[in-house]
Amino acid sequence: MKFEQLLEGVEVVARAGDADVSGLQYDSRGVTPGCAFVALRGESSDGNCFIDDALRQGAAAVVSDDAAFQGRPEVAWARVPHGRRALARLSANFFGHPARKLAITGVTGTNGKSTTTFLLECILRSAGRGVALIGTIAYHVAGQVRPAPHTTPEALELNHLFADALRAHAGEVVMEVSSHALAQERTYGIGFEVAVFTNLTRDHLDYHHTFEDYFAAKRKLFEGSGSDAPRVAVLNAEDEYGARLAPVSKSHGSEVITFGMGRGDFRARDLDLTLRGTRFRMITPEGDLEMFSPLIGRVNVCNVLAASAAAYARGCGREAIARGVAALRRVPGRFEQVDCEQPFTVVVDYAHTDDALRNLTGLAREFVSQKGRKGRVITLFGCGGDRDRLKRPLMGEAAGKASDFVVLTSDNPRSEDPLAIINDALTGLQRTGARYRMEPDRKKAIAIAIQEARAGDIVLIAGKGHEKVQVLPGGSVPFDDVEVAREALRSAGYSCEPALKPHAAGGAL
Repeated sequence: MKFEQLLEGVEVVARAGDADVSGLQYDSRGVTPGCAFVALRGESSDGNCFIDDALRQGAAAVVSDDAAFQGRPEVAWARVPHGRRALARLSANFFGHPARKLAITGVTGTNGKSTTTFLLECILRSAGRGVALIGTIAYHVAGQVRPAPHTTPEALELNHLFADALRAHAGEVVMEVSSHALAQERTYGIGFEVAVFTNLTRDHLDYHHTFEDYFAAKRKLFEGSGSDAPRVAVLNAEDEYGARLAPVSKSHGSEVITFGMGRGDFRARDLDLTLRGTRFRMITPEGDLEMFSPLIGRVNVCNVLAASAAAYARGCGREAIARGVAALRRVPGRFEQVDCEQPFTVVVDYAHTDDALRNLTGLAREFVSQKGRKGRVITLFGCGGDRDRLKRPLMGEAAGKASDFVVLTSDNPRSEDPLAIINDALTGLQRTGARYRMEPDRKKAIAIAIQEARAGDIVLIAGKGHEKVQVLPGGSVPFDDVEVAREALRSAGYSCEPALKPHAAGGAL
């Protein structure tokens, strides 16, 4: 491809020269001879500082977002006003605009994104469609379950995934769209067929600073960013911010479909919640539908409603919706039960905000109180380091209010002192009067929570969910809450069969 072709549709301030381009990179360490190097100003580093490194490694062209960049005489070059927008256009050009050939559904919100995308992937597969999934837990592309370094990748990796999906004959993509990705315009220029909004609660304010800025980032998905607005907006009718998005979506020409437990185009009746699964009657624009999901709790009913509404927007029939929902047995790290034949329940969940902890502990309280039982809720949690400090006491309070015993431990402390993080959360926990114990070593803390449990109790291991490492001040170390819980149960004398392999939501593409 010629550099001139690569620049088609890119806003350019100045440029010179042309060259044959064999690759595209924004990380100088990945540059090989013939690449075009895109020098971006990032959150923590400036790619413009690495232009010389890229040239030494054989870059054939340079694109820079530095206003002072005057080009390099030895290579083709261009100066652009918006680095990430340019990267998005360049990536689409390099891979032949794969997004234009796919029906893409984007799911955004604070909680529920991963489960909603897994459910929708299963429904689309049950309707006979080839699907790729991109999100926090993993990428499901071309029959592979790939690691997910980011919930929403940079535009270059995103277009690469789209191209791989097309080669594997997928016609649909289901993806989580994070607020960081929207604010950084990683999805700039992508035309979404359907956009789903799950909810909005406090999170990521270390990055967005204010709640309104956080919402503004989410809103970009529904307004269109370098593209038309989505054809259909699927909105939570019972969320304040979902209600605010409805007129925004309509003003941009989108059809609006709503969902909610008791209000919306898709809603639930006659719930039967058990630890073996959930049955309910789903009210839809096409009539009532009897539903069963192996997933547990009211929160997952809401996720089922969101995914069903999105599937309806994609033209899936009633039978495919019911069949797809029933097919998803588990989502890694989302209310994932660890069963070693112990007389109490152990659950691993990704809950890492105060709202998510309230939902998780509330669900646990509902189960231990069923049929007059008097089981206890034992909650283990920690707070992430280098993130919003103000949510830590809120998380402590949320955990303490609905728990009989709390183990306060480390999550991913990153560069912070784990004890300082624990002390921030402790102020909120102490306000509740709940019994608690502090143990910064997460492995020991999980063992303490399990040792505390008696028959009929439920142990909640919250915060890390599907993650396979713990990020400590000295670096990352292997850590899997499910496996650590199994080890603790085994040490306590319970029989643990090998863990289920992660479910790829319907198998190979």
